[in-house]
Amino acid sequence: MTQTPKKQGEFYQRDRRWHPPAYDKDYKTSVARSPKLSLISLENTPSEITGPRFGHGDMTPIDNDLLSNYAQPDQSPIGERIIVHGRVLDENARPVPNTLVEIWQANAGGRYRHKKDTYLAPIDPNFGGCGRTMTDENGYYYFRTVKPGAYPWRNWVNDWRPAHIHVSVFGTGFAQRLITQLYFEGDPLVKTCPIVATIPDPEAVEQLIAKLDMNATIPLDTIAYKFDIVLRGRRSTLFENRLEGN
Repeated sequence: MTQTPKKQGEFYQRDRRWHPPAYDKDYKTSVARSPKLSLISLENTPSEITGPRFGHGDMTPIDNDLLSNYAQPDQSPIGERIIVHGRVLDENARPVPNTLVEIWQANAGGRYRHKKDTYLAPIDPNFGGCGRTMTDENGYYYFRTVKPGAYPWRNWVNDWRPAHIHVSVFGTGFAQRLITQLYFEGDPLVKTCPIVATIPDPEAVEQLIAKLDMNATIPLDTIAYKFDIVLRGRRSTLFENRLEGN
């Protein structure tokens, strides 16, 4: 008699030791931001998980092209031209289609286009530092941008953030949003970063590093990096705004 395979549970059990502690003495801003009381688990309301949401109609053809979406006519931002691409997947490696992916980053000199960023590096008049796109039916996303520069920050006397890009993934409503950061393969500053150092598992750190992808590189034009995003489960990408697990 053939047995019917058991249906998998809705969620895989997460190992919460995968996540960094909310408080770490070497990550100074965690002192003020870490919770002092036990967390409370709240169920989402129907309105929080059903809408509103972005769709393809809200996009322009160059929203995912940071090389041109803020540049003046016939101009380009300064810096190493790169492609960041990959897939958004669930815990069983199934694609997650029609999902809004947003990125924001510093320019090639390590400075954000933000009025409170006073780093010495100049503002690039042709670089806005923001982009967004929707995943296709295979969960695939794609951005063109410049590789961000490292920048100093007032954690300790001489701490520097490695080159990184912030990534946001939306679900079916505004309350379903996950945020993480991607780093770049071969960057020596990743190992010295106090924020990265709070992550206890080296495998979790590796999942935050975009790998050089020569197969997607455009010769004489753009270097490619691949970064897959896993939304939940034991192989989940580490999301900074959901440290309790997915």
